[in-house]
Amino acid sequence: MHHSNPVTMLTLTAHLLGEERTIHPVLLRDGDSAALVDAGYPGQLPLLEQALRDSGVSLQQLTAVIVTHQDIDHIGGLPGLLQAAPNPLEVLAHPFEQPFIEGRQTLLKFSGDALKDIDSWPEEMSAPFKRLLANPPRADVTGLLLGGETLPYGGGVTVIPTPGHTPGHISLYHPVSKTLIAVDALIIEDGELQISPPSLTWDMQAAIQSVRELCRYDIETVICYHGGLYAGNASERLRELAMLPAQ
Repeated sequence: MHHSNPVTMLTLTAHLLGEERTIHPVLLRDGDSAALVDAGYPGQLPLLEQALRDSGVSLQQLTAVIVTHQDIDHIGGLPGLLQAAPNPLEVLAHPFEQPFIEGRQTLLKFSGDALKDIDSWPEEMSAPFKRLLANPPRADVTGLLLGGETLPYGGGVTVIPTPGHTPGHISLYHPVSKTLIAVDALIIEDGELQISPPSLTWDMQAAIQSVRELCRYDIETVICYHGGLYAGNASERLRELAMLPAQ
């Protein structure tokens, strides 16, 4: 494992809610230990364990889970993972996301008008959502990330607050490889880097401001939770998205 890349993108693909969905949690490794960025959808523990094994990492080697925000495709797998891991794992998140992750507040995407039409949905979609609403995934957050911290994982990553998608969304920057783990601050659609669409974004102005923030970093590679790896001219594209002049 000592020759492995400190930043490893995982790929989890499953048939969910009537379509095939692929997500990309990330593994940050140091020697024999590793931290996981996000935990997938509910019920994906076998997929996650397989992806870890394929990357040469076992559950025993995990020390922490960085939860970038509250959405179900990021926290769904958390309770099962914490239960399955033989060692206690640190669970790190932004304080704005903490009450949602801990189940003290209803997930934003499940509250307000978001699911008001649920009874008109096809049964195969409404039933799993109703089960989730009745019993959302929850886990205790053991450490808070306000942004600006350098975490020791993967030889060092910087926590960047990127609110917009959710109030306390965070991204991570790995300076050694100039990799941005954008999570949901950005997505890749048709091969192009985009800001997560307004329909999935809590505050679009904040999301654009967050991309401006990202322009301050020297970024060569971007990993998006939805869309995977973007290795084009990332810095130039980020300036376009932030509506800043080219440098």
